[in-house]
Amino acid sequence: MSKKKILIFSDLDGSLLDKETFKFDVIKDYLKELISSGILIIPNSSKTESELLDFNKQCNLDFSFISENGSSIYGLNKIDQSLPQRVVISRSIDEIQKIYDANISLDFKNKITPILELEIDEQQKIFGLPLNKISLATKRMHSIPIQFSGTETEKNNFIKNINEIGLTAQSGGRIINICDNTNKSKAMSKAVKLIRKQLGNEFITIGVGDNENDIEMLKQTDYPCLVKNENFDSSLINIDNLIKSSKPSPLGWADVIKTAIQII
Repeated sequence: MSKKKILIFSDLDGSLLDKETFKFDVIKDYLKELISSGILIIPNSSKTESELLDFNKQCNLDFSFISENGSSIYGLNKIDQSLPQRVVISRSIDEIQKIYDANISLDFKNKITPILELEIDEQQKIFGLPLNKISLATKRMHSIPIQFSGTETEKNNFIKNINEIGLTAQSGGRIINICDNTNKSKAMSKAVKLIRKQLGNEFITIGVGDNENDIEMLKQTDYPCLVKNENFDSSLINIDNLIKSSKPSPLGWADVIKTAIQII
C-alpha cells in the first residue's frame, strides 16, 4: 500500500448505511479495521449535525464529518487538536429562507411541500426514519428540505431558478434540500486543504456515494466509488476510473473500499 495517508469521504444513507434500516452492523468490524490501520473516514452527508453526532454515539465511533450537503465541517480537531472544531461554509437557514421566499414564484411554491412545516407523522413517512429520530433530522441550520410534485421538466426549471438566485437544490433520493451555494465536493476540498496544511501529509482520497448529490464529490476524489442503487441511473456519472459495486449498501460499501485499497 502507498505510504501516503488514505482519506475516505463517504455518504451515509444508501452508501455506508442500509437505505431501509439505516444500519451497517454487517461491516462494522471491517470499518473498525480500517480505522485501526490509520485510514481516516469522514462521513459527508445531507444529514444534520445533530443526526451525525447521534450516529457517532450510536455506533460508538467518533468521526469528524460534513453535514447538510457541505454546509459545515465538524470535528476536525479530533484528527489534530490544532484544527478547528467547526468550519461553517453556508449562510444560515434563515438567510436561505429569505432568499428562497423572495425569489421563487407562486407557481413553483404550489408544487412544493415544505417538510419542516408538516406534522411529525408526515415527516416520518417522508424521511423513512423512526419517530424518535425525526427531531434530529429536522434540526437544520443550513438547509430547507422539500418535496417537489411537478413534472421532470418543471423540476429542472425549478432547480435552474434556485441556481440563478445563488442557492442550490441537492437531490438525494427521498427529498430535495435547498442549500446555500455549496455542496459535498466544496466542503471536502476545504477539509482536505485544512488537514493537509496542518499535518503536512499528502493524501489519497476515496469518495463513496450512491446518488445524484454525490456526483461532484466523486469527481474530485482520486478513487471515486459508487454503491449500487437501483433507483439511480449510474450512467449519469461520467468518470473514467469509477469503481462500482454489484451489491447495495452496506456490503457494497465494503466491496468498493476493498477494491480501491487493493488498487492503491
